[in-house]
Amino acid sequence: MTSDDELTFARPATGTYGEYYHRYIALVPDGDLHRLLPMIFDANFRALRTITSEQERFRYAAGKWSIRESVGHIADAERVFTYRAMRIARGDTTPLPSFDENAFVDEASYDDIPLEQILGELMAVHASTILLFENMADSAWNRIGTASGNPISVRALAYIIAGHELHHMNVLRERYGVMDF
Repeated sequence: MTSDDELTFARPATGTYGEYYHRYIALVPDGDLHRLLPMIFDANFRALRTITSEQERFRYAAGKWSIRESVGHIADAERVFTYRAMRIARGDTTPLPSFDENAFVDEASYDDIPLEQILGELMAVHASTILLFENMADSAWNRIGTASGNPISVRALAYIIAGHELHHMNVLRERYGVMDF
């Protein structure tokens, strides 16, 4: 863990991320992100474990992702966001491209993979994300790079990862009937 928690875990400043991501960052509760991330991940994992095999392919409307696809998307997006954070933290100034989340989900064929396997993958991604951030130097948190044509800080990416998962868990609760645990 870093030595200057107050600096490290301050919310990202406006202008250090694209406006689109504010909706995710706003969902993250105040507090030490090193403690919050594992808590968020654990609570969501416990909720997702309550889904029955009959529910896994449920879609609340035509053209919407199934529960399997939604969980797979969370893992895909976290990988992309974490990769961006690592590159920027390491001082890489190469502009990073956007990604088409719908194409990723389509190509992954998540509906052909049991949810239990997708959850295992998600937990592995979470563990990797937590370790990356736990071992990150204080100086890296405020580094800013470019992703999807917008400035983005490492700090903002950490908050986006947490908020993105919270956003999708809210959708799973509200539209798919996934219960809190």
